[in-house]
Amino acid sequence: MSLSLSTSMATSLPGSLARTAADTRLVFGRYLRQTLRSKVAVVFGAMQPLLYLVLFGPLLSRLVDVRGFGAGNAWQVFVPGVLIQLALFGAGFVGFGLIAELRSGVVERLRVTPVSRTALLLGRVLRDTVIVAFQAVMLVAVGLALGLRAPAGGIAVGLLFVVSLAVAVASLSYVLAMRTRAEDAFAPLLSAVTLPLMLLSGILLPMSLAPGWLDVVSRCTPFRYVVDAARAAFLGDYATAAVAEGALVAVVLLVVSVWLGARRFRAENA
Repeated sequence: MSLSLSTSMATSLPGSLARTAADTRLVFGRYLRQTLRSKVAVVFGAMQPLLYLVLFGPLLSRLVDVRGFGAGNAWQVFVPGVLIQLALFGAGFVGFGLIAELRSGVVERLRVTPVSRTALLLGRVLRDTVIVAFQAVMLVAVGLALGLRAPAGGIAVGLLFVVSLAVAVASLSYVLAMRTRAEDAFAPLLSAVTLPLMLLSGILLPMSLAPGWLDVVSRCTPFRYVVDAARAAFLGDYATAAVAEGALVAVVLLVVSVWLGARRFRAENA
């Protein structure tokens, strides 16, 4: 009897994963088509980071020789930070869309469908990640036009960090949206989380320029390690402790966030 039960579980697991993958593809396609109907929103979603590149980036050229600013030119320091900012804010605000669906009853209607509950999260997150990745490529292209010089491998590694963070932040955004269920509660909570993360992670300026106490505080934020890792990658320094630490933090964030998001979606649609 135990042998038949083990065999049944072994055969059902691949089938369950296949079903989740198929449902994820369906949910992803639905939301991607919905997003592409408003192409302007996709482009304007990258406007704030682009403005940072165009209007703030040139100001950093005089800081290259300042002690603690970091190796490389100003763009090798600034562009990776702006990419992480894009992942933080671009994926952080996706919860607003879910709140609208909760209010309109879309999530309620999905409860009666046979779609995998985990796929309801993964399909949305995959759509959000594709959009952030597209915007990140736009930012890198603009950075190259403005004077960024980085190895292709370093740019690829930086984009991988952006993708992993987009998955993690989007998942957490949906968790917060389901907890708050209202824009007037979600917005201030999101701002209270994202603004300190942006300031303490060294996105705009390296935290090596900060006073000792602020540098210590910044090391308590996970995004600090990802930003440092992305900057090291853009310099071509792949085999460094900074890249290893950033990769570890990014993977842990991704796994924990997706697990929390999937758990919340399953509970919501139980």
